[in-house]
Amino acid sequence: MKIVANNRKALHDYHVLESFEAGLVLAGSEVKSLRQGLVSMSDAYGDISDGEVYLFNLHITNYKYSSAGKLDPKRRRKVLLKKREIKKLYGLVQQRGNTLIPLKIYFTERGYAKVEMGVCRRKRLYDKKEKILRKEEERKIAKFRKIAR
Repeated sequence: MKIVANNRKALHDYHVLESFEAGLVLAGSEVKSLRQGLVSMSDAYGDISDGEVYLFNLHITNYKYSSAGKLDPKRRRKVLLKKREIKKLYGLVQQRGNTLIPLKIYFTERGYAKVEMGVCRRKRLYDKKEKILRKEEERKIAKFRKIAR
């Protein structure tokens, strides 16, 4: 598995309640751009409409050697999921405060581009501060253990 992009901002701003692996419908030049790592997931989100899941604002830069026409880098992209997974996602996303966000994009061993989508809930400011304080305390404890040895 070759990870192309991680959405670190999402992990900082959201609690991930559940995650799903799904395929992506891409053009050939977009796959080549993904292989080069020319992707930005900072503002990307997912939405369900007409029984299908789509990704919005996933920026995949155009492949510079492509002879095909230029595609919109932020166009909506279809996500491939089974019907029962879409129904489950729809139920989770309809709950107040939940959002569908891509967490990482990677290639499988067989060469397929996959996206890991997460049903997320936004963190409050005090959650973020609490997490920072916890990490600082863990660092201090690790430092004292190292000194004590």
